[in-house]
Amino acid sequence: MQNSPFFSIVIPVYNESENIEPMLREILAAFQGRPEAIEVIFVDDASSDDSPAVLQRLTLETGVVRSLRHRRNFGQSAAVGTGFRAARGEWIGTLDGDGQNDPADLPKMLDEALRLQVDCVTGVRAKRQDSAIRRISSRVANRFRNAITGDRVSDSGCGVRVVRAACVIELPVFNGLHRFMPTLLRTKGYVVAEFPVNHRPRLRGVSKYGVHNRLWRGIRDCFGVRWFAARAVPAERVERGREQGRGQ
Repeated sequence: MQNSPFFSIVIPVYNESENIEPMLREILAAFQGRPEAIEVIFVDDASSDDSPAVLQRLTLETGVVRSLRHRRNFGQSAAVGTGFRAARGEWIGTLDGDGQNDPADLPKMLDEALRLQVDCVTGVRAKRQDSAIRRISSRVANRFRNAITGDRVSDSGCGVRVVRAACVIELPVFNGLHRFMPTLLRTKGYVVAEFPVNHRPRLRGVSKYGVHNRLWRGIRDCFGVRWFAARAVPAERVERGREQGRGQ
C-alpha cells in the first residue's frame, strides 16, 4: 500500500461480487504508466453476497485496494460519504459499483480538472445504455432538479466524478448526496465543470434502483437542497495570507 496516494477512487458496492474484480482490473489498466499513486476504496454497504470475501482477497493481493464495510445497509450516498472520509489522496474519483461506468474516463477527467484548475469535474453520459423508461425518467428528473435548485447540471445521476479532497469536507452526508454533489459544491463556492463520459450496459448483477424507489425521495431532496443552497456558508472563509500559527 502506498503511503501517500495522490488519487483515491471511491466505489460503493452492494451485492456486486461479480463486478468488483473486473472493475478493479479496468482501473489498474487505466492508470498504468501514469505518475499518480492511486488507492481504490470499496465501501461495502452490508452486502449479503460474496462481496466481502472478494474484497478481502483483493485487499491482500493487490496492495492498492482498501475495503470498508457498513454495519448495515445505509444506501449509496452514505457509502460515498464513508469513502470520502477514508480517502487519503489530494483528489478523489467516484464510480458506481455496477460496472456501467468506464474507469478509463477517470484519468481523462483528472487531467481536465488540473488543466482547467477547477474543483470538480462531473460526468455526462453521452449515450445512456439503459432502458427507455429509465432514460426518460432521468431526463425528467434532471429538469425538475434544475428547476427547483436553480442549478444547471446536465446529468446529476452520473456516478463518474473527480473532485478535490479538500472540497468534500464541506459536503453534508444524506441519502441523495451522490445525485446532488455538483449543486452542493457550487453552493459552497466551488467551481464544477462537465465532461462527456462513456456509459455501458450492465453485464453482471441486478440493478438496485427503479423509478418508484427514487421518485418521491428525489422530489423531497430537491426542496431540501434548495433550502441548503439558500442557507449555505461559503467554503473559502479565511483571508489568504492571514493565517498565523502559534509562536509567531
